[in-house]
Parts: sequence; structure tokens; C-alpha cells
Amino acid sequence: MKKALITGANKGIGFETARQLLQQGYYVYLGSRSQENGQAAVDRLHAEGWVEVEAVTLDVTDADSVSAARQEIGNKTDYLDVLINNAGINGGMPQSSLEASVDQYKRVFETNLYGVVRVTQAFIDLLKKSPEPRIVNVSSSGSSLTLQSDPTWKYYSHKAALYPASKAALNMYTIDLAYQLKDTPFKVNAVCPGFVATDFNNHRGTGSVEEAGTRIAKYAMIGPEGPTGKFIAEEYNPQTGETPW
Repeated sequence: MKKALITGANKGIGFETARQLLQQGYYVYLGSRSQENGQAAVDRLHAEGWVEVEAVTLDVTDADSVSAARQEIGNKTDYLDVLINNAGINGGMPQSSLEASVDQYKRVFETNLYGVVRVTQAFIDLLKKSPEPRIVNVSSSGSSLTLQSDPTWKYYSHKAALYPASKAALNMYTIDLAYQLKDTPFKVNAVCPGFVATDFNNHRGTGSVEEAGTRIAKYAMIGPEGPTGKFIAEEYNPQTGETPW
């Protein structure tokens, strides 16, 4: 049975992605900062009939929490097939590059970039034991420098200083990570779930969590012929998904 770890998976897109991987026969470690919230999410999935799932307390901003989660999962399995770095924060609104403090930048980057680095480095040894390891870094089309500088892009006027910058940095990390693993079976991609209506954006999004979960799960399950080191936003590019950086 293939096994996946999803961070920030007790609700929203992470939770739906967990459900979709369960539907495909994966065992899912459902990461959550709060054990109570994580267990409540697992209980919901159990009530739907999905039993191959368990909650793992995992705060990506806390090195001790990440280490403890690695030890806990490592005591239960010798390998992981999928890591989905989904945990993220938006930093609140408004976000002005002239007014946002350095501390605000640090807080957003702590989760959206440094958290991904912590978790990836902690679990890379388990992933290397899979014959077809996959890493999906949940990104955003809003982090595209090309799109953000294009006045014809439909979200051109939706500027924010913190969140897109953190995801642009995550995209660069994805490129380098994919390069470091280029001569291995790994597939590493940054995937935008779309502008999805969740608590993350006070349900202002236009897409559904089902659509988002499908997009992320797709790249968690790609075969050996699939892409690596790519930025995928199927909402922007429905044909191939590949999106300008």
C-alpha cells in the first residue's frame, strides 16, 4: 500500500486531498498542528468508511514538532511514497509592500517556505525508500512573476506583498529540489489548487475543494513519464497546466 503524508490536512484543501488519496487506496498520515483537530478530521473520514488514515501532530513552524512527527511515522513505516506540503498561511489582509513589517514577512515565510524545508528534509530518507516518490508543494498562480507583471491577467489588481512572495520563494525551492533529485525516481512539482473557496480566503474563492483536491492528488500520483520541476496551475492553463514562473 502506498503511503502519503499531508501537512495542514485537518480541513480545506488538505483534507479533501487526503480523502481523494484514500479513495485511490493510499494510507494517509494526516498532519495537523492540533492533535484534537487532526483527530476530528480523521473521525470524519472514518465515518465515511475510510479507515487507512491517522492523525499526526505536526506544526511545520516548530522543529521539535517536525522531529517528533518524523519519529512517530518512522516507528510505523519504513517508507513514504508521497509528501504533500500543503500547510500555509495567507498573512492576513491588507498586505502592502510599503506598510507590512519585516516581522509579518517572517511569519508568513516561516510557514510557507521554511516549514516546507523542515518537513522535506526531515522525511526525505523515508521518501527515498519508495520506488516512485512524489513531492507536491502547494503553490499559487499568484506567485508567478510573469502573471503578476501582466496587466491583462485577470488577477493583476489583486496585489499582496506577503503571500505571493512566500510562494514565489517556494517555487524556487521546488526547482532546486527537483534538480537535486533529477537522477532519481522522484517527481517534485509546485501545484496551484486554484482560487478555492475555503476558510483560508474567507470563502471568497470561485473553485471547489473537490477540484483543488483532484489537482493536487493528480501530481501526487503521476507515473514515471510525468513532469518534475514544474509549476502547474490548471486553472490558468487547462491544457497542460504548466504555468510561467
